[in-house]
Amino acid sequence: MAARIQNMTEGKPLKLILAFSLPLMIGNVFQQLYTVVDTMVVGQALGVGALAALGAADWLNWMILGTIQGFTQGFSIKMSHEFGAGDYKRLRKTVANSLLLALVTSIVLLLFSQFFARPILELLQTPDLIIEDSLSYLRIMFAGIPVVMAYNILASILRALGDGKTPLYAMVVAAVINVILDLIFVLGFHWGIMGAAGATVIAQLCSGLFCLFAILRVEVLAFSKEDFRMDSSLCMYLMKLGLPMAFQNAIIAVGGMIVQFVVNGFGVLFIAGFTATNKLYGILEVAATSYGYAMVTYVGQNLGAKKIDRISKGMRSALIVAMVTSAVIAAAMLLFGKAILGCFISGAPEDVTATLGIAYHYLAIMSVFLPILYVLHVTRSALQGMGDTILPMASGIAEFIMRTGSAILLPLLLGEEGIFYAEILAWAGADVILVTSYYFRMKKLRAL
Repeated sequence: MAARIQNMTEGKPLKLILAFSLPLMIGNVFQQLYTVVDTMVVGQALGVGALAALGAADWLNWMILGTIQGFTQGFSIKMSHEFGAGDYKRLRKTVANSLLLALVTSIVLLLFSQFFARPILELLQTPDLIIEDSLSYLRIMFAGIPVVMAYNILASILRALGDGKTPLYAMVVAAVINVILDLIFVLGFHWGIMGAAGATVIAQLCSGLFCLFAILRVEVLAFSKEDFRMDSSLCMYLMKLGLPMAFQNAIIAVGGMIVQFVVNGFGVLFIAGFTATNKLYGILEVAATSYGYAMVTYVGQNLGAKKIDRISKGMRSALIVAMVTSAVIAAAMLLFGKAILGCFISGAPEDVTATLGIAYHYLAIMSVFLPILYVLHVTRSALQGMGDTILPMASGIAEFIMRTGSAILLPLLLGEEGIFYAEILAWAGADVILVTSYYFRMKKLRAL
């Protein structure tokens, strides 16, 4: 499958953003099937304890994944600028050096994650009943870090060139493989939570290979050996873009782990209910992340082409469609969320009832405030597309402060329910910085 590169510096912004976002949205839905199917199979086949073990591993796993995505998205910003400017020679050099940096980074993350997995789980006071299952799951997921890095850097290259469809097809293939392997490994071979992790890693490998075959067919990326020679100044600039985004995601994950520490103190049933809703978090924000990817590419290409007015028009279009989308998703979750959550939970009837009540209450609160999250993604991505990764990082720090402060203080005032509002306040704290930063950044660009 050849890549479908797209120039986003011409044409109606709304049409371009939607055309770019929709394939990504569908692809992200299939990517969420990884975690949703894992959760359903584990929750139904292995019970509430295994579901809680999966939840206890979530934020540590996301910290590594978020770090990977931060680096690869940062690298892609420069690629989109060069593609928009039509500088294909420099584009090839940037892509090649990004691939080399991704390889080195994946090795460092692999060593770090395997060494610190158990100490961090113990630091979070993961209950003895589930810690070994959580650790087994993480060991396998972290062994697949080079595979996850490969998919993310290859998909970022394609998106920087305006191709949102090839990552979609890759996710469809991977999701189907993941579902089949989940059923075989967990239900057939009885490998438990480790089987779910193995299925995810193998599926991710298939999606990475799919993207690789597409990139090899992109004419403007006909590499030479010279392209793969490390350029120190270029690598420094790429890391300048990638490091703040990686740190932003990592510190958000650290905040999540502190929340998990508080949640762990409420017992296994609360952990399981909290986990069930968090597994739907990806579905709640699936359109938001897709609009975000579209805005990074759209803004990056138009900045490279020096078309500043088009950035403003695209931002207005993106915010309108984001608000409408968030309202539709929120309504769907309020209507059907309880039925969906029921697919994750099994066990004694009283345990199921208690767990489902916790999960749906949390889901309802997040759904009502979902527009705040959508403003966050669109605005943060627009700033990143401008090459500004520092202010988005500052918004990540604001998220961290609001999330952890709320998680620690609100339960003292509201009890267990207080923990449900930590996420909402984290989004709001980030929005204050991002919206203000976008306004002043655009004012500066117009002046220049």
